[in-house]
Amino acid sequence: MLPAVISPVRSGVVQTGPLKIRMSKRDYYEVLGVARGASESELKKAYRKLALELHPDRNPDDPNAEEKFKEASEAFAVLGDKEKRAAYDQFGHAGLGGAAGGAGFTDVQDIFSQFGDIFGDFFGGRRRAGPQRGADLRTRIQLTLKEACFGVKKEVALSHMGPCASCDGSGAEGGRRTPCPRCQGTGQIAHSRGPFLLQTNCPNCQGRGSTVQTPCRTCHGREQVEIERSVKVTFPEGIDTGQTLRVPGQGLSGTLGGPAGHLYVEVEIEDHPDFERAGANLLKELNVSFPEAALGTNIEIETLEGDRLEVEIPAGTQPGETVILARRGVPHLNRGGRGDLVLVVQVRVPKKLSGKARKLLRELAETLD
Repeated sequence: MLPAVISPVRSGVVQTGPLKIRMSKRDYYEVLGVARGASESELKKAYRKLALELHPDRNPDDPNAEEKFKEASEAFAVLGDKEKRAAYDQFGHAGLGGAAGGAGFTDVQDIFSQFGDIFGDFFGGRRRAGPQRGADLRTRIQLTLKEACFGVKKEVALSHMGPCASCDGSGAEGGRRTPCPRCQGTGQIAHSRGPFLLQTNCPNCQGRGSTVQTPCRTCHGREQVEIERSVKVTFPEGIDTGQTLRVPGQGLSGTLGGPAGHLYVEVEIEDHPDFERAGANLLKELNVSFPEAALGTNIEIETLEGDRLEVEIPAGTQPGETVILARRGVPHLNRGGRGDLVLVVQVRVPKKLSGKARKLLRELAETLD
């Protein structure tokens, strides 16, 4: 007769003196240490924790370590699959229709091959390369002051390396790459190192899972060629030196189906012979003679946009004084309105005088005194 109290052993066998009675499988939720309503992320987190604790390489003195590791992996293989989990929740182990819920793990490497993505970011391995966004491009362009103030559309010339059109960037003639013989097309190599199980990109194919047998005749297998192209860019009115425009999707092409990067265009404004920019205002020197400044006059000027205006110079205007033409300056960037056109009066003093002019100026000086 069996004793009234029995003590279960973690290997799934109950010892009762000389007899050994094999027990049924443990509950998978109990194996992973999670509640029955655990989410997918909670299941993955629990499995990762057990994987680190139970990995055979970290438990060399425990002969049952591999079995425990398989048990945890088996539990996760079932509960991590929606259909298998539903069948298990309803019928238990009987609802899985086979040992290990169909997982069929034979050894640690078999487990690693199925759950390599989970081990990869926990044990320090690397995942197979996926779609990658292309790199950004940067360039600089010079605009005239008028273009910067009032906006312009320009073709921006670019020169850079890009995917070869002949092989679609594959490096292989006709775009036909072959599965890598070393990693069997997975792009990954698994190996043990001390207490850790590492997954790294295959050195033969650099994680791509395929290799080139016949190199492309255009790019010679390099996958990229020099590309000359232009992009039409709209520069808004009011843009200034040092500001940068972003043109989405006009950078380098992505890899493995990833999106293209962006193009960043930095603006530099050329000097203008007649106008100087000061924020949203434009400055322009207005040269008048001494009689014009003293007596007052009307002078015709040309604005930056090409309009001709008549400007009144009041009598007694002093050198350095300003005449302001409202809303004739630079349009504000991304909002309405404009700055002002500021005319800075400069009085011209002649360097050479005729005798008559000298006489008249002396008479004027005596009168003013």
